[in-house]
Amino acid sequence: MTENTCNMTQEDFARLPQDRSLADAIVRPSVSYWRDVLRRITSDKVAIFSFAVIALITLAAIIAPMFSTGYETTDLLHTNLPPSASHWFGTDSLGRDLWARVWMGARISLLIGLGGAIVPQIIGIFLGGLSGYFGGWVDMLIMRVIDVGVCIPSLVYVTLIMLWLDSGPAAIIIAIAITGWMDSARVVRGRMLQFKNREFVLAARTQGASPLRIIFRHILPNILGQQVVSITSAIPAAIFLEAYLSFIGLGIKSPMTSWGQLCQTGASFYRLYPYQLFIPGVFISVTILAFYLFGNCLRDALDPHLRD
Repeated sequence: MTENTCNMTQEDFARLPQDRSLADAIVRPSVSYWRDVLRRITSDKVAIFSFAVIALITLAAIIAPMFSTGYETTDLLHTNLPPSASHWFGTDSLGRDLWARVWMGARISLLIGLGGAIVPQIIGIFLGGLSGYFGGWVDMLIMRVIDVGVCIPSLVYVTLIMLWLDSGPAAIIIAIAITGWMDSARVVRGRMLQFKNREFVLAARTQGASPLRIIFRHILPNILGQQVVSITSAIPAAIFLEAYLSFIGLGIKSPMTSWGQLCQTGASFYRLYPYQLFIPGVFISVTILAFYLFGNCLRDALDPHLRD
């Protein structure tokens, strides 16, 4: 304390008027959790930019093939043409327009990315929820299956499944789902163990709620935010896996196309016609980067510890 503070008297203070209505007034507007999440995302420039890139590529994948010709039309008189006004991305070795094939390939790659991210998450949430809530032999059975499954590299599973199911988007999604649900199930199980003995769960159980209602109505809404972030991270991983499988000849095969299949075809001519490899490669890189950036921003927005 300073000397001035010690010498203060009652006359140095002014009594505020006693107005209980002002004391109890809420001067800051009430903001719900999801509205606060939306505010944090819309105020993040990186999130807005990455979401705009994802939305633009998605809209172009939907709309561009409707107004483009030459997706499967071969023209041996106009093979390997460089980008020009008539062929914005050039043509391939069979004279097919790469602009049309890139956007048609975007449809397949994005479809595989979404399916390969959502389907394993659904399986993992269901099995992980059952394992964490019921415990006992159910937990032991599911966790032992996961322990055995993670001992074998996922690429081995995917390769065997692709050889058995042949090529196609559905086969790739199934292959990703069979190998990708295990990590999600482990995360959900751990979160389920944290919440299943909380007060609101005990109250619901006391009122006679069934186990499935408690799991899907009371517990899962508290962990869906983390799973949404996992989905945004799994989408680019699925897109990259599709590109890798197509590049080694186990994924999408011609005449169907995807970004990975275009890279696989363009790699054979990259010394003479590098644009056939670089153009789909750039789209893969930009899309994966945009999803990862948006996923990081979404994770920060959903984290209650980082609220302003």
